[in-house]
Amino acid sequence: MEIKTVKTRPFIPPRDDLLSLIKESFSDLKLKEKSIFVIASKIVSIGQGRCIRADRIKDKDELIRREADFYLEREKVPHGYVMLTIKENLLIPTAGIDESNANGYFILWPEKPNLAAKEIRQFLRENYHLKKLGVIIADSHCTPLRWGTTGIAIAYYGFYPLKDYRGAKDIFGRIMKITQSNKVDGLAAAAVSCMGEGDEMTPLAIIEDIDFVDFKEFDSTKSDPLKIDRHEDIYSPLIDSIKWKKGSG
Repeated sequence: MEIKTVKTRPFIPPRDDLLSLIKESFSDLKLKEKSIFVIASKIVSIGQGRCIRADRIKDKDELIRREADFYLEREKVPHGYVMLTIKENLLIPTAGIDESNANGYFILWPEKPNLAAKEIRQFLRENYHLKKLGVIIADSHCTPLRWGTTGIAIAYYGFYPLKDYRGAKDIFGRIMKITQSNKVDGLAAAAVSCMGEGDEMTPLAIIEDIDFVDFKEFDSTKSDPLKIDRHEDIYSPLIDSIKWKKGSG
């Protein structure tokens, strides 16, 4: 597997032209069949105009409540650093709202992210004459009981996100019962670690030579096998013990 990051010009809030940015940035690059294109969620959001001037928001927490599907008030979190939220079936701080590299704006998560990934893939396939291509919209994510951030996919399109080992035998012949390998988040984490979090200006990446990804036609905008009902999750005793409030997201 090989990951190539792509340097871009600054992408300017509150709105900029996403498809032009991709064209400009790929002028000297050639996309290969069976590649995955990774794009930072912030870039997609700016392309959609999902930006709000910070000086026009009197209460950031109210904005978070508006964007979250479910939220926990800030005073419940150690030191009040963040509000914990659930959005798009992900446990994420502050409903994904970001202020870094935002030039005085609050940047919200993309609207209908899997549909956005589908549209980006369609543009790339048509312009680079490809048949098998995947797209991941990635963001940074905190892991409980671990310092630091890693990448996570908030949307994807063009490939199946899981490898199912259920019913297969391990090396000693034991039948595996529940194991499914989450390929899409693993790829997002690898790409984001290369793309960086600061002033690198590499919000795009290409992953090539991926022999473990199934590039079958699959519409993640209609059905997403990656998502688990939170009441069925093995962590549901922890998640359901929280007195979540309903957000407006």
